[in-house]
Amino acid sequence: MFGTFQHSSLRIEVEASEEKLRQSLTNPKDLQKWLWFERLSVGVPEKLEPGVKFTGRIGFVAIQHEVELAEPNRIRFLLSQGIDGFHEWAWGDGWVQSRIEGITLLPLNLGQTVSLLSLKQFLTSQAT
Repeated sequence: MFGTFQHSSLRIEVEASEEKLRQSLTNPKDLQKWLWFERLSVGVPEKLEPGVKFTGRIGFVAIQHEVELAEPNRIRFLLSQGIDGFHEWAWGDGWVQSRIEGITLLPLNLGQTVSLLSLKQFLTSQAT
């Protein structure tokens, strides 16, 4: 894999319940609504569970995702192709945290920041 090793952890406050965050992070239909800059492959099951695999595309870069762990307050994806590493999300009432690390040419911290802000904006629009 080409690129450099990068890692980042960010946590933000959001005005959303634990259940709404779970839905937004584990339901591919909701995921695609706020993760607008990444196109998910067709045929992803309605619920993300361990072993589920799908591809996301950011422009011409394909990123293979495999759900490694799905718990009531956490989901972890193993990443390959465009990013070799993992992305883990954890959440609770009023907060969400993202931790990502891997080898890639992509700017992981920028993508992570955009993802969190996009999720926050989506949740805010859902509340009104």
